[in-house]
Amino acid sequence: MTDRRLWSYKEIAAHIRVQPDTVRSYRKHGLLPPPDHVEGGKPYWYADTVRAWVASRPGNRGRTTD
Repeated sequence: MTDRRLWSYKEIAAHIRVQPDTVRSYRKHGLLPPPDHVEGGKPYWYADTVRAWVASRPGNRGRTTD
C-alpha cells in the first residue's frame, strides 16, 4: 500500500529529526528530491518519496524511525 499523504518541510524534518530550516537547506543544495506537488508556491512530498530518499541518503545506517 502506498502512503499518499503530502509532507511539508515540517513533517520531513520531524521524520529525520532535524530542524525545518535544515530540510530547506537540503532542497536549496539539491539534496532533496523534487517536490511531488506544489500548492500556492509551497512544495510538498509524498511520505513514500521521503522514505525512499531517507533510505538512499549517504551515511544511512539503517536507522529506525517511528
